[in-house]
Amino acid sequence: MKEKIAQLRTEIVNFPIGNATELETFRIQFIGSKGAVKLLFNALKSVPNEEKREVGQLMNELRVLAEDIYNQSKLVFESAQQTRETIDFSKPGEDFSVGSHHPISLVRAEIIEIFNRIGYTVSEGPEIEDDWHNFSALNFPPEHPARDMQDTFFIEKGEQEMALRTHTSSVQVRVMENQQPPIRTISPGRVYRNEAISARAHCFFHQVEGLYIDKNVSFADLKQTLLHFAKEMFGEKAQIRLRPSYFPFTEPSAEVDVSCSICNSKGCNVCKYTGWLEILGCGMVDPNVLEAAGIDSKTYSGFAFGMGIERITQLKYKVNDLRLYSENDVRFLKQFTSVL
Repeated sequence: MKEKIAQLRTEIVNFPIGNATELETFRIQFIGSKGAVKLLFNALKSVPNEEKREVGQLMNELRVLAEDIYNQSKLVFESAQQTRETIDFSKPGEDFSVGSHHPISLVRAEIIEIFNRIGYTVSEGPEIEDDWHNFSALNFPPEHPARDMQDTFFIEKGEQEMALRTHTSSVQVRVMENQQPPIRTISPGRVYRNEAISARAHCFFHQVEGLYIDKNVSFADLKQTLLHFAKEMFGEKAQIRLRPSYFPFTEPSAEVDVSCSICNSKGCNVCKYTGWLEILGCGMVDPNVLEAAGIDSKTYSGFAFGMGIERITQLKYKVNDLRLYSENDVRFLKQFTSVL
């Protein structure tokens, strides 16, 4: 009898139950009124009296096992049936949320691509700089106001005073120190200024600065490069104008305006009704800067330019508040989901 119980236990455990039909077959075959377990109990009377207690206990365990398997399988099938009844498979599926690059990243990548196409490589450098690379090598005199605490975040590093870089021109100094002309590079990155945060200014922002050094580089080369950039970024109808300005590291220097694409140069509140928008500063590299980096200023000349990515993004996407770039407002960022 014990062998029959063991054999039946094996059959119960190994019986395949993959659907409701097989579950019903299991019930009829093992725990129904005429099932194998019931028949086994009927045969208990033929077992010797001294073995009945042990055999009866084994039979009860077998019956409990069969009922547990049946009840658990039944719950699984009933739950699956309820799920199928509550889900309407005829409904259209829901779209997955699609993310996007940040608008600053989009414009940064576009600027890099424009200059890559005309031979400029990308160079990067540290955001914490020493005085030499951030100021002195760029022809900033000791009394220049940019060295004052009101413009620069200074950091004490041991006995040496460091600063969060105020421009990516420091990267250009490092390139000139480690590479001989011809040099044609752009330096994108984050910079820091000790300024009050407002709709038009922030204590950190992003720049792309460009540098071209070779023999016989002229101001005309600079103007043509910037005109090419403006047309690539803002459209073929874009025009630029250069206004005299001053920067310690370039001479002569100029501010560059682009024709307002919002009003087609007719005048609006964005361009203050002038038809022009300022986008960058530029100039011919000062000979003192070339000499400080170990480049012969009598043999080589060059030009440099720098632009704020936030400013370009503002013009391209008509964003009127710089604070939106860093507040992580999902309502603002979702507007750029399809801008890829």
